[in-house]
Amino acid sequence: MESLTSLKNPKVLAWRSLKERRGREEQGAFLVEGIKMVREALSSAFPVEALLIREDFSPLPPLPPGLPVYQLPEHVFQSVCDTRTPQGIAAVISSRTPPPARGPLLVALDQVQDPGNVGTILRTADAAGFQGVIFSPGCADPFSPKTLRSTMGSVFRMGLSFPASLPEALRSFREKGFDILSSQLDGDPFYQRPPVASSFILIVGNEGNGISPAVQAEATHRLRLPMRGGAESLNAAVAAGIMMYDLTRTFPSP
Repeated sequence: MESLTSLKNPKVLAWRSLKERRGREEQGAFLVEGIKMVREALSSAFPVEALLIREDFSPLPPLPPGLPVYQLPEHVFQSVCDTRTPQGIAAVISSRTPPPARGPLLVALDQVQDPGNVGTILRTADAAGFQGVIFSPGCADPFSPKTLRSTMGSVFRMGLSFPASLPEALRSFREKGFDILSSQLDGDPFYQRPPVASSFILIVGNEGNGISPAVQAEATHRLRLPMRGGAESLNAAVAAGIMMYDLTRTFPSP
């Protein structure tokens, strides 16, 4: 275990920069805080690069051999964390090679920009039995502190893919037999939908503009939830949750 006591230490400066998207992209890494998130990371397919602990933190969770562990005084540990009252343990995780989105049940996000929505959709997809999420360019960063907190650890149980072109990625899946479901206000009634294949991708659109025309063009189903009250639309994460659970309710439990 190595002790780092200076705010100007190069490692500390690098970890502090992980609070910002630019720092995460430059380093190909992100930071998670708290014992639950650290345990989730250690048991996932994501490579853990370093463990950071506050001087008064104990006991340590079981660690893989050779994992670097750094002990930091409170003021230094606080400086690298995003939360106001960190629990005393954090981990630096590599984001260079996340496990890709694979499996019969996937979600695609088309420029969903709110970190809370992205995190909630990841968590709900995990709970509903989906295997992965596909992110278009322009989505909120799934590795930002706010998004990570919203996932409650589900980010480590989902495959994540970041294609340069979402329409091209959807076309590739459609050619493999996937149905592509576009959730949009001018679609067909969701609860009267035609049969959906056992392998499908549910697309969730941007909070203000919905699903882009190029992405809609790849859909095999265009569906809308009923609006029986006065609201014109639903929050993106809420709508996604309703659809995910209804689409999987007839599937056998794992």
